[in-house]
Amino acid sequence: MRILITAGGTREYIDPVRFISNASSGKMGFALAQAALAAGHQVILITTIENSKLKTQNSKLLKVIKVETAAEMFKAVKKHFPRCDCLLMAAAVADYTPVHPAKTKIKSSKNVLTIKLKPTVDILKWASKHKNESRAMSHGPRIIVGFALEDKNIRLNAQKKLKEKNLDMIIANTTDSIGSERSSVQIKTPRTKWLKFPQTSKTIIAKRIISLLDFRLGMPYGT
Repeated sequence: MRILITAGGTREYIDPVRFISNASSGKMGFALAQAALAAGHQVILITTIENSKLKTQNSKLLKVIKVETAAEMFKAVKKHFPRCDCLLMAAAVADYTPVHPAKTKIKSSKNVLTIKLKPTVDILKWASKHKNESRAMSHGPRIIVGFALEDKNIRLNAQKKLKEKNLDMIIANTTDSIGSERSSVQIKTPRTKWLKFPQTSKTIIAKRIISLLDFRLGMPYGT
């Protein structure tokens, strides 16, 4: 299976040295890449964060693409999406980006600074609209997996995202998982009930997610 994974938080530049970002560590995305490689899958990892700990003993199966902004991530996803069997959108992509980023460093002053923002492209929504296009149907229908980081009404908000973006699977977690080695996630597909994993390492969670995807695609079920 060819798996496209995104990781980390994007940077939306206000000027050449300042940017809007978030606290995403990219750990879940990297754990998913490790688990997919260990299961023998081909992996393209589009990431905003470099991770020297990512094992590359399966370097023939792994391609890492470094990006910074939401626009760059979208461009990379569009390029590699046609040949993937599954997209795991673990990255925390900014919802907004400056309309007119300054070309030179903004000088400090006592004046109030107003920054006008515009929405970024919804990569997940784009992917779901094109999930049955331009691919070799080697493993059946392409699977689109989204993540929902919520601070309240976790299941309600995640299920809304699952439906509105026409996803094949949603993985919901809380803000406690940001930057942590451990997390507690809840997983749902349009046709199954919620599956809850108690707090454990992201490495173990990633292995379970890859196993679920293998099972869904009719491949040998992992551990």
